[in-house]
Amino acid sequence: MKWIVHGERVAYDSPWVRLVLADVEIPGSRRFEHHVVRMPREAAGVVVHVAGRGVLLLWRHRFVTDTWGWEIPAGGVEAGESTDRAAHREALEETGWEVSELAPLFAYHPMNGVSDQTFHVFLGTGATYKGDPSDPEESERIEWLSTERIRQAIRDGEVPDGFTLTALTYALSFGHLT
Repeated sequence: MKWIVHGERVAYDSPWVRLVLADVEIPGSRRFEHHVVRMPREAAGVVVHVAGRGVLLLWRHRFVTDTWGWEIPAGGVEAGESTDRAAHREALEETGWEVSELAPLFAYHPMNGVSDQTFHVFLGTGATYKGDPSDPEESERIEWLSTERIRQAIRDGEVPDGFTLTALTYALSFGHLT
């Protein structure tokens, strides 16, 4: 059954995140306040795969969870920017590699019980090195990993980022990575 939303009030707001209390009702049941995280920007990421080279990944630290791990190039979609353009831009900014061909894979909501965040995943094939990343603080290092190395990294817990884990397992499951 579809819940009824009577309105919402803002508890916190910033350019990055908005926390609201939604006044919701389960039909035939109860009415209550539910915390919702509103994300003002969608995110886009790209699995950059070049046959014979592997997948381009960033090794980085995330202070919020105090974890290190492999991640695909990804970031927020700017106002007026298409999701594919954002994925292309983020790959170049974060890695220094320009993706030549980009195809959409899927979009999803990683925490749809509490957030309206949307992630868009693309497959990039073909890449040309353009120089050092313009956003070098994004990672400690950038590497091309083979498909087998990616499988091992997933098994070993070296891919703790949900966006990356979802993108890589999807690409592996549907034969996009050879």
